Amino acid sequence: MRMRHARAAVTVAVVCLVPLPAFAAAEPSPFGLWARGDGKARVRIARCGADICAVNTWIREGTEGEKAGDELVMTVEPVGPGRWTGTAFDPQRDLSYRLTMTVGATSMTTRGCIVAGLLCKDMGWTRLSGE
Repeated sequence: MRMRHARAAVTVAVVCLVPLPAFAAAEPSPFGLWARGDGKARVRIARCGADICAVNTWIREGTEGEKAGDELVMTVEPVGPGRWTGTAFDPQRDLSYRLTMTVGATSMTTRGCIVAGLLCKDMGWTRLSGE
């Protein structure tokens, strides 16, 4: 009887050491502080009600058309590992975009498209901190 309990304890200990399947691991999240690839902006991405907001926390001096505090409101949802899609609204420019975010542990790529997807722009980002 003691041998059976000892084997059960060892089995439980071994099972606890085996990594969980990949789908159980935390997916890379877009939430946190990011530096834009062109070096002109830093943004904080966080929940804002049912949406996600990207707020400029810093803009390089001399950058036209942007300022700290500008906000992008994103209505996106995860559609796969590290991939989010949906729409974004830029109230400063009164423009809506179709948006795709591909998020990794330390980097992110965003793709915003307007005019029925005919005009698109990709931007790379580097994670400064997570949330």
